[in-house]
Amino acid sequence: MERTQVLEKDSKFIDVVTEIILSVFRLNAQLLEQGDRLVKPLSLTSARWQVLGAIAMAGEPQTAPQIAAAMGVTRQGVQKQLNLAVAEGLIESHPNPRHQRSPLHALSARGRAAYSDAMALQSGWAKSLGQGLSLAELQSTKQVLCALEHRLSSVNTH
Repeated sequence: MERTQVLEKDSKFIDVVTEIILSVFRLNAQLLEQGDRLVKPLSLTSARWQVLGAIAMAGEPQTAPQIAAAMGVTRQGVQKQLNLAVAEGLIESHPNPRHQRSPLHALSARGRAAYSDAMALQSGWAKSLGQGLSLAELQSTKQVLCALEHRLSSVNTH
């Protein structure tokens, strides 16, 4: 392959990856905005819903750093949501025998109910979002996004 063909192929490759990145940025903004609307009747926000979900999916109480790692966000951002959720009675904090300054956070009965209600709303939302896409397309999309996420978490950016 000639050098110009290689450069052209690299340029197209870079352009497509860049388009994917920009699409994910736009998609993330829309998901958060529409997620806020979806769970507003439950007095939740997308951010609080994500925190509840991280704890629920872990299946056991979590520290703020564990929740942040599961969500891919900062510990400080998670801590803000935890403080609000504790004040709202959605989450209970318990002493952590392994780390005195990093309490464990668990869903309260109210938090479990709110998360369950949010997931019931999300089920219909997911069904409508996926309408018209095949299972194979959705699985392929998930595979590509997971691969990109894995690469980002395993390399340093310049």
